[in-house]
Amino acid sequence: MARKIIIDTDPGQDDAVAILLALASPEIELLGITAVAGNVPLSLTQKNARIVCELAGRPDIRVFAGCEAPLKRPLVTAEHVHGKTGLDGPNLPDPTMPLAEGHAVDFIIETLREKPAGTVTLCPIGPLTNIATAFLRAPDIVERVQEIVLMGGAYFEVGNITPAAEFNIYVDPEAAEIVFRSGIPLTVMPLDVTHKVLVTKARNDAFRALGTPVGRAVAAMTDFFERFDKEKYGSDGAPLHDPCVTAWLIRPELFSGRHINVEIETVSDLTRGMTVADWWRVTDRAPNATFIGDVDADGFFALLTERLGRLGRA
Repeated sequence: MARKIIIDTDPGQDDAVAILLALASPEIELLGITAVAGNVPLSLTQKNARIVCELAGRPDIRVFAGCEAPLKRPLVTAEHVHGKTGLDGPNLPDPTMPLAEGHAVDFIIETLREKPAGTVTLCPIGPLTNIATAFLRAPDIVERVQEIVLMGGAYFEVGNITPAAEFNIYVDPEAAEIVFRSGIPLTVMPLDVTHKVLVTKARNDAFRALGTPVGRAVAAMTDFFERFDKEKYGSDGAPLHDPCVTAWLIRPELFSGRHINVEIETVSDLTRGMTVADWWRVTDRAPNATFIGDVDADGFFALLTERLGRLGRA
C-alpha cells in the first residue's frame, strides 16, 4: 500500500527534484504540499511548488501556502544558492493551477485528524516552521503522525550557512527544537549523507538524456545549482539534499545510519541552529532520531533517473 505523505517545502531546485521523485513513485501517495518560507520568501515557494506540479503533469496536487517567517526570528533566505526565483536554471512557465484555499498549517492539522492515526508521514525539506506551528496549535495531532522524515542538520559535515549550522535548521531553530522533542519517530537526512549524492556531469547528462521536459528541467536546475557548491566545496557537482528524503521512503536499504540523540542549539549566537548529534553515544540522553550517515550514491541516482523518466511519458 502506498505511503501517505505531506511534503513541507521551500522550493529550491533540490526540493523540486524531491517532489518530482515522489510524484513519479507508486510507493508514495502525496496528500498535498505545504509551502514555507526558506530558500526564498513564501510568495515564491508556494509558486514554485505549483510550477513543479505542473511540470510533472499533476495540477491535481493541492499546494497550500504556510508560514512566511520563523517562529521567533526574522527570515533568512538563500538566493545566493538558488537564484532570485528559487528555481533559477530552467525557463519554466508561471503556474496556471490555483493555490489551494486555506493555510498550510490548517491542512496539516485537518489531514492528521481525518486520516487513521499512524498513517501519515510528514516530510519537511525546508525550515520546520509549518510543522512546529501545527504541533503548537493542535497538540493532539502529534501522536497521530506515523513518522517524520526530514532533510536538515549536520554533524561531521558541520554547517553550510554558518560554520556550525545547516540552513533548514538555522532558519528556525526553535521550530526544529519542537520537532526533535516531539517524541515522533524521526529520520534525519543531514549534510553528512546529502553531500554524498553529487550530481556529476555523467549523472546530469543522464537526466538530460531522458529527453523529456522533466529531464531537461532537472538537468538545467542542477546545472545552475551546482555552480555554487563546486565553487564552495571544490566538489564534482551539487549535492541533491532533499531528494534523499523521498528516496529513503522508496528504497530505505540505500541508506544507513544510527539511532541517536540529537539536540538543537537555540541560545548561542555562535552555534545557533547546530544539530548536536550524539553519534558516538557519549551522553546518557535518550535517542530521538535515526541520523543517516551513508548512502549508495549510484543506487540513489539509478532510482532517481529511472523514476524521473516516468514523468511526461504517455
